[in-house]
Amino acid sequence: MAERGRPRVFDRSAALRSAMDQFWTYGYEGTSIKHLTQAMGINPPSLYAAFGSKEQLFREAIALYAATDGAVTEHALRALTSARTAIETMLRGNAELYMGPECPGGCMFVLAATNVSADNGLIHDYLVEQRRETVSSIERRLDQAVADGELPAGTDVSGLAGFYGTVLHGISIEARDGVSRERLHAIVDSAMRAWDVLVAA
Repeated sequence: MAERGRPRVFDRSAALRSAMDQFWTYGYEGTSIKHLTQAMGINPPSLYAAFGSKEQLFREAIALYAATDGAVTEHALRALTSARTAIETMLRGNAELYMGPECPGGCMFVLAATNVSADNGLIHDYLVEQRRETVSSIERRLDQAVADGELPAGTDVSGLAGFYGTVLHGISIEARDGVSRERLHAIVDSAMRAWDVLVAA
């Protein structure tokens, strides 16, 4: 016999998007269940029934971010362009994302749990993994450039990936701090002027 129950009276996808926006804006610990239920338009029992827990909801929100707004980096790195163009496109694309009118500013991977209590150490570690995976994606793209002969065989791929990953994460902080679009792109300009020097080194 089919299990009976009250049908959900909310749009789960829309509710998840609202939760993502809350976590992106206020961080994991700064977002309370009350904030979430108000933004999602549901009550606490419905939140727990649909998502299990605040942590599970957060992980789903991170997955949604990675597949939507946060996919700028992966799209840039997978494009059929030179490595240099891919890196620049990644930085500029994210700079534009961070300055969008509906964006809280900055990268959710960077800002959602930079400082958490020991009780939420798993959330901190989870986002560290996400940020490290971003740098690893950059490194894989640069490895491919070396394999294709685009970059010299002796290129310090790890150092280069770390540098541009740091720039990417840095412009996220700058965007959250309210700097202008022009400043973000000026930072990207400086980072790209360093490309030839870093590759040659």
